[in-house]
Amino acid sequence: MATTLDEHWGVRIHSCERIVISDHNALARVGTSSGRLLAKWSVVTGLFPRLAEIARLTRWLDGQGLPVSLPVPALDGRLQVEVDGASMSLQREIEGDLLDTADPRQVGAAGAVLARLQDALAVYPGADRLNATSGPLAPLKTRVTDWLDANAEHLSVKTGDALRRLLADAPSGELPVQLGHHDFRSANVLCAGTEVAAVIDFEEARFDHRVVELTRSAVLLGTRFHDWGLVSAQIHGEFLAGYQSVRRLTPLEVDWWDILVRWHTGWRHSIR
Repeated sequence: MATTLDEHWGVRIHSCERIVISDHNALARVGTSSGRLLAKWSVVTGLFPRLAEIARLTRWLDGQGLPVSLPVPALDGRLQVEVDGASMSLQREIEGDLLDTADPRQVGAAGAVLARLQDALAVYPGADRLNATSGPLAPLKTRVTDWLDANAEHLSVKTGDALRRLLADAPSGELPVQLGHHDFRSANVLCAGTEVAAVIDFEEARFDHRVVELTRSAVLLGTRFHDWGLVSAQIHGEFLAGYQSVRRLTPLEVDWWDILVRWHTGWRHSIR
């Protein structure tokens, strides 16, 4: 790695702390002649084009004034460098701590940033290049019903029945589909004081309804790595209030809120 950073970014390593993410992905905190940096790489060759697209997306979001972790361009201008069977990016280490859901100011700030992020992603000119779906999304009611049928054995009768009752009265109407982050949670939101310093890790970016991402984020907001971090309905409300300080939910989205919060809550419990 030292040779790669020197050759492609022109930086020399003074210290290195490697952190393995999985069998195929890793990152390292490195002290260099250019300050503290994060080097992240993957050896899953099938992901290389997508990683390059995500790097371009992150640079574009930074240009829109969103708090993200901006990739450091290599000497030849590339944001994602493929070398020795790996795809590597370099970012500056951002000062901040993981979002603390016990702090309502951070929770509200995170909600506001998600709304701003969604607004930006809705008009991202390269969105189609990140659309990994094989076709249009099934109707939302169908998706939730199919999930209930597939996971009935993992849910309590009370939980399943309550969600089915809500679905019986689910609103009709079309919800817009757009690109979203879809992994917006404590582990990926860095805060400095009461402000969001950066939203990181856009690897799960995909197309879905805004309110699906919003409710999933509200339910999983306290998640840190493998700690699912249960949060209360009060925190859901604080997060939503922050979101709506930037963008109000449409009447149709309001009608879907309780259904989708229960859906994501049930999903979380089914995999614990």
